[in-house]
Amino acid sequence: MSDTSIPPWLQEQLAKYEQLRQTLQSVLAQKQQLDAEFADIQRALEELKKATADTPIYKFAGSIMIRVNKEDIEKDLEEKKELTSTRITVLAKQEERLRANMQELQNKVTEALKPKQPPS
Repeated sequence: MSDTSIPPWLQEQLAKYEQLRQTLQSVLAQKQQLDAEFADIQRALEELKKATADTPIYKFAGSIMIRVNKEDIEKDLEEKKELTSTRITVLAKQEERLRANMQELQNKVTEALKPKQPPS
């Protein structure tokens, strides 16, 4: 089937569907990256809880490591964890909307392409 035999309205709907699919892929990739980041933060916080008050703690600052205060780094990680969690929630809602839009568009196209039954 060549492009010329596809009605313009259907070409438009298919283009919209493809755009939604690409956006969904991007959202899923971002969400996956944030999930990994969240897990890293969670592991770091768990390790910090095991550390005693006199355990030296370091963090990366560019290409070097600097010594940091345990309470300060815990606070920073908790804030980062909260922000990451919020971003994951936003992306999950966006994913849900995109999937619903794709399903709606697919249903519309399927319905429009069904052969019309003559009235009995």
